[in-house]
Amino acid sequence: MKLSNLQRLLAGAGLLLAPLFAQHSLAAPVKGADVSWTSQIEDNGYKYYNRSGVQKDVFAIMKEQGMTAVRLRVWVNPADGWYNGTQDVVAKARRVKAAGLKLMVDFHYSDTWADPGKQTKPAAWRNYTFQQLMDAVWNSTRYTLQAIKDAGVTVDWVQVGNETNNGMLWDDGKASVNMRNYAWLTNTGYNAVKSIYSGAKVIVHLANCHDNANFRWIFDGLRNNGAQFDIIGASNYPTNAGGYTWQNANTACLNNLNDMVSRYGVPVMITEIGVPWDHSQAYTIVKDMVTKVGQVSGGKGAGIFYWEPQARPGWQGYTLGAMDNNGKATAVWDAFK
Repeated sequence: MKLSNLQRLLAGAGLLLAPLFAQHSLAAPVKGADVSWTSQIEDNGYKYYNRSGVQKDVFAIMKEQGMTAVRLRVWVNPADGWYNGTQDVVAKARRVKAAGLKLMVDFHYSDTWADPGKQTKPAAWRNYTFQQLMDAVWNSTRYTLQAIKDAGVTVDWVQVGNETNNGMLWDDGKASVNMRNYAWLTNTGYNAVKSIYSGAKVIVHLANCHDNANFRWIFDGLRNNGAQFDIIGASNYPTNAGGYTWQNANTACLNNLNDMVSRYGVPVMITEIGVPWDHSQAYTIVKDMVTKVGQVSGGKGAGIFYWEPQARPGWQGYTLGAMDNNGKATAVWDAFK
């Protein structure tokens, strides 16, 4: 489905669906996890074991540990044709609903990982004009969300882009090249979300929660170009923050979150956190950040999500999960109780 000229104009001007400083009701921070690898891990024959060593479904373990929400990433055309594609996401979304958990959908707008160092267009979109790129964002967002809705699942939050510290869909949507384009792509995604799930909260997500200057640059740029967003999301990997102790990284992150609330008037959320699975202070580090989210000014700390806690050490090179080598949940999970 193509955007009408009026929709495009209003999207670019930031006039659809919400005022600049929308009012948000306050609630206790949501606790959850991104478990997008779940289907792939299971298909490789691995099992999950809770804190007592009992084999259980990953969503059951999440509930046991006080989590109430799941985050799932979406790729446009994944190389293997399935994992993180729309149908894989729908299958996992059904399980999320069956477990009684809330759902966040994270659009990367890529065929693979999107992060601060790479925001590669899907291969099928590579030669699109900017107008065609906006149409593709609109269509892709609506297609996946409609498929989830048709499966009878409610989506509570949607990320329009993943770790977009310098925009998305490079180079057209690269913020340092053309901030207006990035804002228009953001609004196109925002409006696509609202057209399927009018009550879903739309998140713009950046990495490096300790980097206040980057956050101000992006969100000032988005606001100055009429972009809309309901929540500011952040990744915080405290032990990976160069030049910071984990304590200083968490403190800088909280200071940044408070600045975002003050400056833009919207709630904030840690949509990714992770620590080395065998770190001697892993529980303490995560618990400290869970506590800090609850301390965000005005009660606007909306939640915190651990990134792929169900992954065993070394799964696809990732060592920040919360399972040991036997697939048993580590103490990190207790930080969410």
